[in-house]
Amino acid sequence: MLPRDSDFLLSIVIPIYNEEKNVAVLYEQILDHLATEYRWEIVFVDDGSTDESLRIIQQLHQSDGRVQYLMFSRNFGHQNALKAGLDHCNGDAIICMDGDLQHPPWLIGQMVERWQNGFDIVCTTRIDGPETGLFKRVTSDFFYKFLTRISNIELRSGSADFRLIDRKVLEVLRGFNESDIFIRGVVAWIGFKQTELPYAPAKRGAGKTKYTLRKMIRFALSGLLGFSVFPLRVASLIGLLVSILSFSYGIYAVWVRIFSDDVVSGWASVMAGIYFLGGVQLVCLGICGEYIGKIFIQVKHRPPYIIKENSLQEGTSSVTSSFPAL
Repeated sequence: MLPRDSDFLLSIVIPIYNEEKNVAVLYEQILDHLATEYRWEIVFVDDGSTDESLRIIQQLHQSDGRVQYLMFSRNFGHQNALKAGLDHCNGDAIICMDGDLQHPPWLIGQMVERWQNGFDIVCTTRIDGPETGLFKRVTSDFFYKFLTRISNIELRSGSADFRLIDRKVLEVLRGFNESDIFIRGVVAWIGFKQTELPYAPAKRGAGKTKYTLRKMIRFALSGLLGFSVFPLRVASLIGLLVSILSFSYGIYAVWVRIFSDDVVSGWASVMAGIYFLGGVQLVCLGICGEYIGKIFIQVKHRPPYIIKENSLQEGTSSVTSSFPAL
């Protein structure tokens, strides 16, 4: 059992992608809400930023040795950046948060308190206000409810990557080597003693959101395909239903041919049937293709990210990477 008194190290993992105007502000906000009775480190993960984010982080590192950073060789995505921070941090308790100032640092104290009271995972749930677009609120709520319904995990509406985990949970997460990891689902799946804290997201700092509609769709597909075979079952049921209808129609056609003289050849109905069956087959093949694609990417055992430079090994500029265990 790891110590949960005042003598522990708190790691704060923050993925960053083009947040040059938010990095220093976030650092100052975190400092204002960190208690003085425990040790801490901040691990920034630069996910291939093209602005001055890395330079600012390096300046923070030079002025405060408790600030560390990992620099990717290119953009590998938010979830992989988060995984990299978890793979390289050193804390007894680890807090993950975004770099856009929407995750409130004042909640850190409450999260640590819950952890010290015996919880292994302290999750947060986002309470969206009217300032959040209706489309995002409706689609987000539907996604989490739908995923919970069809999978073996439970994700509440408003689930976020803003959470605290214990060191033993960290060691479990480090063992996951999925090529397209959905960390929210993984945290819900692994169990342990969990609790939740609601929060209202702050207004985003400078810059624009990095989660475009395309990325949100891809993120949703990662969760859906990573934790449920429901789409495959739907494809099977559709195929079974179409087969039953086709067989029934065949029986009807034979009956009409034998017992009725009023038979008119219908080109339109035949073509409609062909198009319908063809469409169903293509949809089912597309669903199967998504799963096969994930298998194809996974079995190649490519690293989920490549670290070009990091401050945890001073002076290194060599390329390092995280390779899945074979």
